[in-house]
Amino acid sequence: MQSSHPYVNIAAYKFITFIDAEQKRPEFLAICKQLQLKGTILLTPEGINLFLAGMREQIDQFLAWLRADERFADLEVKESYSEKQPFTRMLVKLKAEIITMKHPLIKPELGRAPAVQAQTLKRWLDQGYDDNGRPVVMLDTRNAFEVDVGTFENTIDYRIEKFSEFPAVIAAHKDELADKTVVTFCTGGIRCEKAAIHMQNIGYDSVYQLEGGILKYFEECGGAHYDGDCFVFDYRTALNPQLQETATVQCYACRAVVTPRQQLSPQYVAGKSCPHCQPEAVAAPTEASGAY
Repeated sequence: MQSSHPYVNIAAYKFITFIDAEQKRPEFLAICKQLQLKGTILLTPEGINLFLAGMREQIDQFLAWLRADERFADLEVKESYSEKQPFTRMLVKLKAEIITMKHPLIKPELGRAPAVQAQTLKRWLDQGYDDNGRPVVMLDTRNAFEVDVGTFENTIDYRIEKFSEFPAVIAAHKDELADKTVVTFCTGGIRCEKAAIHMQNIGYDSVYQLEGGILKYFEECGGAHYDGDCFVFDYRTALNPQLQETATVQCYACRAVVTPRQQLSPQYVAGKSCPHCQPEAVAAPTEASGAY
């Protein structure tokens, strides 16, 4: 696979106190340019989030450089491959948060919420309850347009338009989730990790994050208990439970997700318009933060 797809695409994040992010920015930019990498790196006081692509040797050199910083020595990376360089430039950005919650800074290194592994979650969903006999409820922490591409069966979807809405929404529904085990999930772990910690902080007594998110679940369990595909914030748009690119696309004009069925509409013109572009359609989301 790698021989015919020479570019290595990596995605990684880690929540860790990173007070020298501003000072480190020039170093990150210099090493990436030296290695001819392209993509985006977010540096924040609460950690790092990155999406990069380059040749195998250069990617490995970058990861060796990054992991030499003991704060990132255990950084876990998701890899995929492509025939072409999917990014057009190299950006290293400073932000206030890895994923914007607009809430007092959460520091997962002071204590993560419990994580449930994919195989364990599948077993819980098979039997309908966790190892303590509590009913299991799946809670999607992603934006509504992502959920529409696919999600777990019978999941709770509060139709949030951006992650900063999550704290208020989850506080309002606390009573109805009492006596249940709540498993938060997202694409790759960032949002559900932050969400689960926040839920613990406001008094939820049985909450887990799905370790590695939907993509890790697909890798280990396929599509069991899942309907549809998984939206991803890159050129592939959506992956099926076999982690293969699907025919789902994003509209070039309005950035809405356009399913294969919607592509049959006369209003869909590749690179120009789609059914969502019409005045009566709901405005497409603009938040494409790459928040896995």
